[in-house]
Amino acid sequence: MFKNVLVRNIGKTFLLLSGIAVFSDACAQTSQPTNIKFKKHILSNEYVSEGVAVADVNKDGKPDVLTGTYWWEAPGWKKHEILPGEQFSIRTYGNSFLNFAMDVNQDGWVDYIRVGFPGKATHWYENPKNKSGHWKEHLIYESVGNESPMMVDVDGDGRADLLCNDPTSKKMLWIKSPVKKGDTHWTPYVISNDSLQSTHMFTHGLGFGDINGDGRKDVVVREGWWEAPPNRTQPNWTFHKADLGAECAQMYVLDLDGDGDNDVVSSSAHKYGIWWYEQVKEGNNISWKKHEIFMEFSQTHSLMLADINRDGKPDLITGKRFYAHNGGSDPGEEDPAVLYWFEYKPGKTPQWIPHLIDDNSGSGLNLVVQDINNDKRPDIIIGNKKGVFVFEQLK
Repeated sequence: MFKNVLVRNIGKTFLLLSGIAVFSDACAQTSQPTNIKFKKHILSNEYVSEGVAVADVNKDGKPDVLTGTYWWEAPGWKKHEILPGEQFSIRTYGNSFLNFAMDVNQDGWVDYIRVGFPGKATHWYENPKNKSGHWKEHLIYESVGNESPMMVDVDGDGRADLLCNDPTSKKMLWIKSPVKKGDTHWTPYVISNDSLQSTHMFTHGLGFGDINGDGRKDVVVREGWWEAPPNRTQPNWTFHKADLGAECAQMYVLDLDGDGDNDVVSSSAHKYGIWWYEQVKEGNNISWKKHEIFMEFSQTHSLMLADINRDGKPDLITGKRFYAHNGGSDPGEEDPAVLYWFEYKPGKTPQWIPHLIDDNSGSGLNLVVQDINNDKRPDIIIGNKKGVFVFEQLK
């Protein structure tokens, strides 16, 4: 049981009541006034995964939380096992790095995807349709590398595919999800056979978006981008070299300065910094100019783009990946595990206003922003070494 504790910190006050913290938006000293407030729900204080997924597991109309070997049933957050339960020490690596949810076999019940340690196999788990017992395991691919693999619709068929690399064969891949109802086979397609470009298991940084404005979404890494061909199943996409910065988290492609071409935003995986790279065109040549957004905390190993304040503009959500390298090896590793959202203000020189949400949770390798209680306000769901959390946006 949690005790009722009033906690005061620099620039913010919150009340911890039975595991739920309500934050005032005096927030951090770096924040500007806003009416956005969150209620913190602690589903678990155990390290079970560094990723999280959200979906209605039992078809009761309420989104549930899936992470590691468990799912938590909304709205009371009762814990259920997907597989035999596992917890890990914060000074070790677990076997659940990122989590996703989709109806893989299209039977009307959402399934669960678990990406394990980089370079290891990735599986999906079949929803048992409210029957008792653990979920049936199915293989997606034997060797999934990159520390930010993505579930995105590569070929435009309306179904999410797995974008990653294969560190065993040194290839960049997208793995097509099953299309026909009842099918469970995932099909890999080679983007690049070039072993020099972002194909080791611990590659940092991956994005998916239209860099050159041809209407097709390209695959982006720190060293450049692969130009998507009309037929996405075609091998060996054309690679364009670029310098898109240091080792980073997810990379998002969008026009941030309103000049008509797309830019790239990301954050430092293990050091300090959140940044965006401005696309600069001179004739047929493209170069990239770095702009810093925020440099006050380290290990922003997961980044999400979502409209938190519902003003129609994409905000940034990120936090500290607590003990990313198990303690002692990263700058700022012992600092508070903060969670922030950055309010986007567009313009020729865009701005992001930082708002501190929490200082004892942080983030992991992927997070979810979704309306989890059907009140039309986006909430933030986290799984990492600190535990499993739902930050409910208040009315």
